[in-house]
Amino acid sequence: MRLTQYAHGGGCACKIPPGELESVVAGLVGDAPPEGPGELIVGLDDGDDAAVVRIANGTAIVATADFFTPVVDDAYDWGRIAAANALSDVYAMGGVPVVAVNLLAWPREVLPLELAAEVLRGGLDVAREAGCHVAGGHSVDDPEPKYGMAVTGVADPDRIMRNDAGTPGVPLTLTKPLGVGVLNSRHKATGEVFAQAVDAMTTLNRDAAEAAVKAGAVCATDVTGFGLLGHLHKLARASGVTAVVDASAVPYLDGARDALAAGYVSGGTRRNLEWVRPHLSADGVAEDELLLLADAQTSGGLLVAGEVPGYPVVGELVPRREGCTLIVR
Repeated sequence: MRLTQYAHGGGCACKIPPGELESVVAGLVGDAPPEGPGELIVGLDDGDDAAVVRIANGTAIVATADFFTPVVDDAYDWGRIAAANALSDVYAMGGVPVVAVNLLAWPREVLPLELAAEVLRGGLDVAREAGCHVAGGHSVDDPEPKYGMAVTGVADPDRIMRNDAGTPGVPLTLTKPLGVGVLNSRHKATGEVFAQAVDAMTTLNRDAAEAAVKAGAVCATDVTGFGLLGHLHKLARASGVTAVVDASAVPYLDGARDALAAGYVSGGTRRNLEWVRPHLSADGVAEDELLLLADAQTSGGLLVAGEVPGYPVVGELVPRREGCTLIVR
């Protein structure tokens, strides 16, 4: 059964567009903090990847949730991808995942529950690879299948990575190639299977996060539904800098450019580009190149302000340019 045919979108490409989402949550920040045992040190203000709360004994709790519609037809692989994607938010903060709970929506009268079991098995296997417990969760009967996890992790509060800590003069490192979005769009339309995309999406960002923290990085995000340009715009805006991207240095998965040329571009990718375009300077850069840079990724890599050994440098942060957070060359 082709799971992608039971969903209106796929993976992180079905996120609510970033501009619309920001208007929805705009009134949820700035309130006085509640009394309680923890101190919120990363919250909603800059749209970071996860919340971070400092508790007693020098520990920070990292909390996040992520779920989406099927991005591939294979139920087990979808579970693996969704789990790796949810765990990535903890890694993007420099944390280590400790425990996760499943989030499952399933059209029980349309799709067999045996497929749901395969989805959950895929999520469990990736969580085990990450050394993260999976303990229950929540399920609902829903016309459209969705799966993900709520994940809790821990971090050193003095060594977290956040999206508002970028400084001029620092290189930008990308730890996974782009192109997942256009390949997934082609898969949904044709049924072609792209093993290189599945491999990328199921690869944990654990090693990249450990290397980034070891290298002294304090600013990072992961590249998911808003594309490289969207997430980099958020990072640059929050940090008060401008980001310069060397388009020729950005790596892509095999087949990504062919999928783009064949027209397999999601609506989410086009919305990403339109969202950042007012803040973008890209003289002489082809529209197709910008679409790839805005390609809506699912379980993408980390984008780190700093040089991380073993991963490509794709740009740098520079002092803020008036009215411009992004420059593509």
